[in-house]
Amino acid sequence: MRLGLAGTGRIGTSHAETLKSFDEVSSVVVADVDAARAQAAAAKLGVEAAADIPSLFASSLDGLVIAAATDAHPELILKAVDAGIPVFCEKPVAADIPGTLAVIDKISGADVPVQIGFQRRFDAGYAAARAAVATGDLGWLHTLRATTLDPAPPPAEYVAHSGGLFRDCGVHDFDVVRFVSGREVVEVYAVGTNKGERFFVDAGDVDTAAATLTLDDGTLAVVSLTRYNGAGYDVRLEVLGSAGNVVVGLDDRAPLTSVEPGVQPLPGPAYPGFMERFRPAYVSELKTFLDVAAGRAPSPCGAADALEAFYIAEACEVSRRERRPVRVDEVRV
Repeated sequence: MRLGLAGTGRIGTSHAETLKSFDEVSSVVVADVDAARAQAAAAKLGVEAAADIPSLFASSLDGLVIAAATDAHPELILKAVDAGIPVFCEKPVAADIPGTLAVIDKISGADVPVQIGFQRRFDAGYAAARAAVATGDLGWLHTLRATTLDPAPPPAEYVAHSGGLFRDCGVHDFDVVRFVSGREVVEVYAVGTNKGERFFVDAGDVDTAAATLTLDDGTLAVVSLTRYNGAGYDVRLEVLGSAGNVVVGLDDRAPLTSVEPGVQPLPGPAYPGFMERFRPAYVSELKTFLDVAAGRAPSPCGAADALEAFYIAEACEVSRRERRPVRVDEVRV
């Protein structure tokens, strides 16, 4: 297979390296709006570089991976689908709900697969939790507790264009709550606060937040988010049922310290960030994309799934601003 990759930043370069490692991939072509960055990445990885994005689309591709800036996602997705090229795109589909709906509307009649990158669905722990729920081993669920706790904030420039903590960060937790539970979120109540850098306030964002989600069967989910977890990168999910429970992310590198007598500390070190924590999941989702692009499997996470997670994030943002519970149906367009 000959695959293209648009966007050679940190995650794009990592994806290109992963794609190159697959036996089924004969060649990888990368491109970026910054041609020099694409050339540098290609030289480092030993792959091809297209002169620009139009040249990338003219490279006889069997599939396209999009890791460009968010505002480029809609155009690249649509261009790939119009060209009959199977596409994998990092979340989100677009920067807002109307943009996402516009993309979904335009690709709905096309017979070209689109896979959106929610890598936690391909993490072994989240997959095992989903299986435990599906088999009934946990009984009926009463609570899910999800955390995404970053060790340090991203740059001010990133925050200003990120869409906010719920849309940029919490959306992964919202997606896996749906994925693991098999249920839909019907109502949210969210709060947020700022105790760190001023640029969060300037962007209308928060650096720490919590949301209570009510699922369509009455199960409750609590999502905790922060940009300031000094102990290290901490992403976990507790799934609690009437007959048992499971925990995702509780391994030797979880940045947790017990103060109970006689309890030994976890050996660590903590994961420095999401790329290290979810490295196997990123590999697995791209491997799956090869099957999708080759027509051997349907897309495991389409644009409609991304939209549902985005609706939850949008409802949380409205709830935070207006200090009230918000039905997810309120933000549906």
